[in-house]
Amino acid sequence: MTSATRKRSAILISGRGSNMISLIAAAKAADFPAEIALVLSNLPDAGGLARAAEAGIAIAAVDHRPFGRDREAFERAMDEVLRVNQIELVVLAGFMRVLTPWFVTRWQGRLINIHPSLLPLFRGTHTHRQALDAGVGEHGCSVHFVVPELDAGPVIAQAKVPVLPGDDEDALSARVLEQEHKLYPLALAEVASGRAVLAGDAVIRR
Repeated sequence: MTSATRKRSAILISGRGSNMISLIAAAKAADFPAEIALVLSNLPDAGGLARAAEAGIAIAAVDHRPFGRDREAFERAMDEVLRVNQIELVVLAGFMRVLTPWFVTRWQGRLINIHPSLLPLFRGTHTHRQALDAGVGEHGCSVHFVVPELDAGPVIAQAKVPVLPGDDEDALSARVLEQEHKLYPLALAEVASGRAVLAGDAVIRR
């Protein structure tokens, strides 16, 4: 697959970029339909930026803190970096900022996220604790298109893990994270290739 046919994708991170590494590794394959063209962080000292640079990926940072409470102004600055880098898809991977409707609408159908639960179960934070408190037998992760409502976008793909007797948050989190690293590249490939498309409030398979 030529670079001209691969979707130029940016990974947005706030931390060490655990899922970022699996996405970069998958995109090294010649037939992977997405090119990781940029890693962008809202924190200039995010550990994942150095890891991305070591992998030969262009990096950038737009520090959200100088913008105070003006979230849209921060996102407009971030959007300009994406535009300059000719980004076609945006992939959230541990990006710890809630995006405004302005940004989500601008990137509608081209913005995906991974969430550590089997959506629509356990939205928000502390999902592993939520799962343990609920006493469910299965937990997992979901990749979904981002919509203005938090963790409510149509699901592209999911992976399940069992909740085992004696599990605590750390044990369950580690089991889910292992599946995240496998699931996210597969889901990105579905979107980048056009096999999974957002249509209204549903994912259409082609």
